[in-house]
Amino acid sequence: MNDVSPKAPVAVQAAPQRKLRGTAGPARVRKRHKLLFASFFLCVLAPLMLAVFYLYAIAEDQYASHLGFSVRTEEVGSAIELLGGITELSGSSSSDTDILYEFIQSQQMVRLINERLSLSSIYKEESDPIFGLGDDARIEALVKYWNRMVKVFYDSASGLIEVRVLSFDPEDSHAIAVALFEESSRMINGLSAIARADAMGYADEELLRSVEKLKQVRQEQTAFRNRTQIVDPSVDIQGRMVLLNSLQAQWAEASIELQELLVQNISREDSRIITAKRRIDAINMLIDQERSKVGNSTQTVNGTEEPYADLLAEYEALQVELEFAEKSYLSSQAARDVAFAEAQRKSRYLAMHVEPTLAETPEYPRRIALLGLLAVLAFISWSILAMIYYSLRDRR
Repeated sequence: MNDVSPKAPVAVQAAPQRKLRGTAGPARVRKRHKLLFASFFLCVLAPLMLAVFYLYAIAEDQYASHLGFSVRTEEVGSAIELLGGITELSGSSSSDTDILYEFIQSQQMVRLINERLSLSSIYKEESDPIFGLGDDARIEALVKYWNRMVKVFYDSASGLIEVRVLSFDPEDSHAIAVALFEESSRMINGLSAIARADAMGYADEELLRSVEKLKQVRQEQTAFRNRTQIVDPSVDIQGRMVLLNSLQAQWAEASIELQELLVQNISREDSRIITAKRRIDAINMLIDQERSKVGNSTQTVNGTEEPYADLLAEYEALQVELEFAEKSYLSSQAARDVAFAEAQRKSRYLAMHVEPTLAETPEYPRRIALLGLLAVLAFISWSILAMIYYSLRDRR
């Protein structure tokens, strides 16, 4: 067995490394990176530091006054409904609340509060140009600033309104809140008065027309009596009819007496029979006269003979108009009473459930929240601009 001697070690020289094409080299800060850092500083850090300086060194503290109220409508039903327990004693009016919500933010409200408290002097802060009113005190600028400082929160489901009033002094915030509630209450009372006037307007007009008609008919009746000198033609006719009925009764009695005498076979030349016949003839003559008076009688009116029947017809027509006017008046009076009761039991008012508060600690401006929001917006804006830049650069 041959021994195999080990080979001598061979020195291997490492081949020099070659730089492959496309391999990334060591990272270096380039010009575009410096521009990116500079843009981050200008777009994010600088505005944030400027905001921190302004909010904590320049911006004035603001005090909030909170109040809450709602529009209520009293609806008290009849006694039967109350005993049955099926009526709602108090309810909210959503339509009136919607009107009030818009009214608080309107120019009219701002003008009313400004006349009472001089909002331009309350909100003018020369040292705080961002949160203060500034030099422009025109009503349009004042309304715009009012809607920044006075926030209205309205829950349409419950009809509740919450108001937050801001100013640079707690007493001013409280005074503005009190004035806002008073003006709102005055406006709601005005709406309630208008609603009552509308509810009773038609009833009052109908009542007035019925009263005028009743007066007119009564004046015509009085003029008829003065012209004819007859108080009531129907009473006069009734009196004549009573006399005619009495004559007819006497004629019947005399006829019976004559028949009794004739039944006794008394001579027709007897004085009693002759007297009875004369009496019957006299009664017949009176009856004919009275019937003629009733049918063809006349009345002297202003020197002119007018048929009594025409006067009676005229008086009866006036009497019918009078009865109709009286019934119309009673109906209108009842309708007016019903409308008045309906208006009284539906009365709107403003119910306050949170009285205007007096702040002791400034809660606004919310500096941390504003800084956080500014930082997020600035960073997002810077990120979008950076992505747009790199997108355009990569398309070259």
